[in-house]
Amino acid sequence: MEDIDNTQNQEFEKMPELPKEVKEKLDAMKSKLDKFSQVLVKENKEIIGVCLLPPSKINQEEKITKEEQEKIKNRINVLILMDDDNDKEWYNTKQKIIKNVEKKAEESDPNIYPIVMDMYEVRENCFDAKYDIIEMIASGAALYDPKDFLAAVKISEVHKSMVLKKFDKYIVSYVAAGSLFRGDAKSFDIDTYIVIDDTDVKKMTRAELKDRLSAIIRAMGQDASQLTGVKKQFHIQTYILTDFWDALKDANPVIYTFLRDGVPLYDRGVFMPWKLLLKMGRIRPSPEAIEYQMDIGDKLIQRTKGKMISIMGDDLYYAILNPAQAALMLYGVNPPTPKETIDLMDEIFVKKEKLLEKKYVDILIKIRKYYKEIEHGTIKDVSGKEIDELLIGAEDYMKRIKKLFEQIQSRRDKESIEEMYNSCVSVVQDALVANNIDIETKTSVFSLFKKHLVLDKKVFPDKFNETLKMITDIKNIKNKKPSPAELEKVRKEVRALIKSVIEYVQRKRGFEFERAKVRFKYGNKFGEAILLDKVAFVINDLDAQEKEVSKAELKEDGSIGELNKSSLEDLEKELSKIKMPTKVFIKEKLFESLRKLFGKDIEILVNY
Repeated sequence: MEDIDNTQNQEFEKMPELPKEVKEKLDAMKSKLDKFSQVLVKENKEIIGVCLLPPSKINQEEKITKEEQEKIKNRINVLILMDDDNDKEWYNTKQKIIKNVEKKAEESDPNIYPIVMDMYEVRENCFDAKYDIIEMIASGAALYDPKDFLAAVKISEVHKSMVLKKFDKYIVSYVAAGSLFRGDAKSFDIDTYIVIDDTDVKKMTRAELKDRLSAIIRAMGQDASQLTGVKKQFHIQTYILTDFWDALKDANPVIYTFLRDGVPLYDRGVFMPWKLLLKMGRIRPSPEAIEYQMDIGDKLIQRTKGKMISIMGDDLYYAILNPAQAALMLYGVNPPTPKETIDLMDEIFVKKEKLLEKKYVDILIKIRKYYKEIEHGTIKDVSGKEIDELLIGAEDYMKRIKKLFEQIQSRRDKESIEEMYNSCVSVVQDALVANNIDIETKTSVFSLFKKHLVLDKKVFPDKFNETLKMITDIKNIKNKKPSPAELEKVRKEVRALIKSVIEYVQRKRGFEFERAKVRFKYGNKFGEAILLDKVAFVINDLDAQEKEVSKAELKEDGSIGELNKSSLEDLEKELSKIKMPTKVFIKEKLFESLRKLFGKDIEILVNY
């Protein structure tokens, strides 16, 4: 076979458009044709397609009058396509439909020339290599096409033209198949099969030839879809002739179906002879092919058994194990091992929380037992009845686990609300203490916060009052559960409030703690003493990369006791324990202590 260019499909000409005069006629007749089509379809349920065909060609060799020529020239050809009907009275029914169609055409417009055909006639024309009607449908315009047969013909014809133009004499057959061409379409996919002669292939292996051809021909299918505007799925199957012959010898069911149901849109004397031989009963599978098909049956049964074991050994087990692990994680337990999962489900949800009935843990145990026995090879076969029984139990288990999720989530939501409320109380209380506001009871902190820090001092915005009211209301309402959206809104606003209040308290405390620091200079170094309630921390050198921190008792007379080695971490912990530092008074004993530690030339820095 000649070299195949699979890098880029050549550009194909667009499908020839209708002549200008036909377009003008179509526009003028559009409403009339639509009405004509609607009337036919309404009165004749057998109609599956109505298509405007191209103008008739006048044979110059025929001796006809000018009047007849003018009549043919003005003729508007309309194909009315009917479904097959195996009814014995179909011939009489068809004749009645033809008369009715001709009558309606005359009433609509004398120039309308109806051509009535059924699917049987269309297929028979193709079997006899008479492709004129198919080509006319492809060049026409569909007026009614509920089963997409006309669209299938159009895209198949355009694609066939592309393939023939590209591969010329190597195309053995181009065959339409599937329910659309049988006339019993239940889906809207379009299927075509292409057989290519590979008997003279020399420059590549047949496998490579098949792959490259398939890629090019499928790409042409995409081009055909774009050119025709047909959006239906267009499936293209490519066979090389040698594979086609081998499949026939091996009694491949796909090839037999292809021969039985296929309708050739192009054939060079290969497809139709084999189709007729099959119909005559002359194509019989070889003994080897029959034995092969029998072997396939045994293998498929064994594979089915294997799948049933797999269902028990993997799918069903993990289908119930994973949700159990998820429930434990939702409860707050780290992801457990499979064995731990069963024990924890029983220990936490059955015994401790009393949220789950024991029978659901028993289902877990039963299916895990099957799983382990299959894994160890103890069970090598399972029946459908066993799977059905376990499936019923697993479905019941899953319903209950979903309810357990709701119970756990409800409890977590309740705990979350309580936690948010307590956090709000804590930070608001810190803010009040930082402003030296006396707190009589824990329940009064929100009202004090509103009065002093929102309304009077305007330290915080009014929306914080709304947030505190919202979390209080949700906490106090016991019967009404907030929706996930409402709860998320509360969380978001509470997070904003807590962050803002904590930052305020930290800044406030930071300013106060600055007043508790005494900075000093000795020699060319700077040190610092942090005076807390009953303890003092001393940093010898503020500029050192690794600061040396000491800790000592702060005595009532203001002096500093014996220094012991400490750290910045200890200092941070001590600061976190103190709500607010007491007022610091610099006493003479403090200076004496610092002179003893750092020398007589020590200088105290003021307003640094």
